[in-house]
Amino acid sequence: MTPPLLANPKRAARAIDALRRGWTVTGVAGSHSLRISAMESADAQKLLQCTALLISASRAATLKLTNQHSAADTHHAVLIKKPDDMDSAHILAIGDPTLDLRYPMKGPFTALPLADPALGDTAMELARLAGVLPAFLVYSDADADADIVTLDDVNSFTDAAQLRIAAHAHLPVSANARSEIFAFRSDADASDHIALVIGVRDDSAPVVRLHSECLTGDILGSLKCDCGPQLQEALAQISGAQWGVLLYLRQEGRGIGLINKLRAYALQDQGFDTVDANIRLGFAVDARDFSVAAQMLRLLNIDRLRLLTNNPDKVAGLVAEQIYVTERLPLQIAANPHNADYLATKRDRTGHNL
Repeated sequence: MTPPLLANPKRAARAIDALRRGWTVTGVAGSHSLRISAMESADAQKLLQCTALLISASRAATLKLTNQHSAADTHHAVLIKKPDDMDSAHILAIGDPTLDLRYPMKGPFTALPLADPALGDTAMELARLAGVLPAFLVYSDADADADIVTLDDVNSFTDAAQLRIAAHAHLPVSANARSEIFAFRSDADASDHIALVIGVRDDSAPVVRLHSECLTGDILGSLKCDCGPQLQEALAQISGAQWGVLLYLRQEGRGIGLINKLRAYALQDQGFDTVDANIRLGFAVDARDFSVAAQMLRLLNIDRLRLLTNNPDKVAGLVAEQIYVTERLPLQIAANPHNADYLATKRDRTGHNL
């Protein structure tokens, strides 16, 4: 019997890189294995060479597969047989919900038994970490060059994301010239997070804002969300306090990445709200990890704060990490015609106190 593989975050890191490049990886769970590649990164030849497709549980539900025994567990990914005589464009449309209006007629599909649910769980979590669509091509033949990865590898990768302060400098900003910037780096994650400490530090609880990166809102001035105005208002309110901290977390699109966020935007253009768009893509409503923020605060020697947020999950996330939130401060932003429905969805479906 082959001994089990010990968890190794380096294997997960290699698998993430391979999937983004369109290479294959081999998921392993006990004595079972599954060789996959990211559907979105595959060329036409790979799309036609695969023998099966691995899709998220929510995608299987959209394709009306949950009445089949092998797809009935809505907590796990679903393996389906590649339909015969299907061209590459239609194969891609099976995995990408933004193409449903272009290719509305799909199926019938046959769900196949997945030898171990951990194989699908590994693939879905790798998709989130790699920022790719949670849809994979599956190959029947082995590949000695394919990187091997297990669910334990993936879990150890996220667990190993211990931060350290990599750089620090004074940075006068328009909101307050008395500011310092800290850059945080992790050995397990390529994203560098930022903290901006504003004002004169003393023994009082600082005003803190956890702001997730939003390129479209923060940089381009998107009117679809409230991120840009929230960022500017947070800087103003922190500057008006004795002191405070803006944590800029590199968790674009609530943790699903920029490309998948833009896919969610495309689904919103088709009539889905922000919650249903994420679910339809195969991701959690909110995939962010607020323990990263807690690590940053501890490195800044902050264990109690006044949190500037409308999101109760941020409060709960910090409290779970033993960061004492003495007060929640609301962040009121006026709606515009382009984001009114988005703000209503945040209020009604994700519990934001607007």
